[in-house]
Amino acid sequence: MAEVDAEPLLTVEVVYATPERQTLIKLRLPSPVSAREAVLQSGLLARHPEIDLDQVPLGIFGEAVAPGQLLADGDRVELYRPLAIDPREARRQLARHRRTMRDTRE
Repeated sequence: MAEVDAEPLLTVEVVYATPERQTLIKLRLPSPVSAREAVLQSGLLARHPEIDLDQVPLGIFGEAVAPGQLLADGDRVELYRPLAIDPREARRQLARHRRTMRDTRE
């Protein structure tokens, strides 16, 4: 009987977070598999129909990646939502608030 080389399976996670909850889906997928394909296979888009996979940035452990990025065993694919406020604007608002608080104490 001839041995059949089975495709190696990768264990990966697909994660999406909203302000209300985090969804984490663990998958075993045949290698090679891209970040985009892992998202499609996860069923996440059915749970979160608001996600436009053509528009949402993807990352692996906090590092932005292209949708075609091939995954390694143990990778966590993250879908990023737009920022509520630009980080520079947030710092400006915080500085204004601190100045106001300091001025009212004097």
